[in-house]
Amino acid sequence: MPFTPSPEVAAALAEGKPIVALESTIISHGLPRPQNLEVAREVEDIVRDHGAVPATIAVIDGVVHIGLTDDQLKAIANRDDIAKASSRDLAIISASKKSAATTVAATAHLAALAGIRVFATGGLGGVHRDANETFDESADLTALSQLDITVVCAGVKSILDVAATLERLETLAIGVVGYKTTAFPGFYLTDSGFTIEHRVESATEIAQIIHSREALKTNKSALVVANPVKHEMDRKRHDAILKSGLAGARKAGIVGKAVTPFLLEHFHTASEGESLSVNIEIIKSNSALAADIAVAKQQH
Repeated sequence: MPFTPSPEVAAALAEGKPIVALESTIISHGLPRPQNLEVAREVEDIVRDHGAVPATIAVIDGVVHIGLTDDQLKAIANRDDIAKASSRDLAIISASKKSAATTVAATAHLAALAGIRVFATGGLGGVHRDANETFDESADLTALSQLDITVVCAGVKSILDVAATLERLETLAIGVVGYKTTAFPGFYLTDSGFTIEHRVESATEIAQIIHSREALKTNKSALVVANPVKHEMDRKRHDAILKSGLAGARKAGIVGKAVTPFLLEHFHTASEGESLSVNIEIIKSNSALAADIAVAKQQH
């Protein structure tokens, strides 16, 4: 077996119980200590409270773990040697016996490998601003174009080129539905300014779509469920912080995958923690909805 399931996940896989995959990058790189560990535990408990089993995914000392024990959660939250792994890095990290938290692309890949079909995250990666010059596009999109998985997210990060990202999602045949909305959310914002075609009202409806995808063989790529945050950031403040963050990144010569963590940290500092509380609300809300979907999928 290319991965080691936690005892809880191993039992759920054996018994066919609903499981929700969770990424670990938010724990190691997305939230400050000690809040990161508290939130990781809370998110797992939310999944359990909604009737599913949480499977937080990470690589620890070369071993791919699908589901973490509390000691392993502590390691991801507190160790200083935790890299950030996309799908292309997994084999290298594993063979080198190193440790890494998994991005959306890596988590989705490993979840699908384990037979887990529902995944909760914060915001998707996508096409970066000025990508026509830099060719900077997240591997999340490529991964989701190749995997049968349903991803619950708060749209794409508002620091990205949302219009270009939606175009790429369409080109890659990645299905997108809005949960109780036709406004595509922009992570910190409930509405990115772009409309999506399909709206769903319940987890049961999403489960029906998942089964239709299987029947019609359109499940070779992912289904994205866009779940807008309830308490968005003040828009004027958001836009001002984004503008100053982009200018700061340019001035510092920050490019490639370093841009996102730089901008998210800038948001956290400049918003005096407001963006952090929104980020935490997002992952909790998405985990609850993902668990409801996993349970409905099982019952359908």
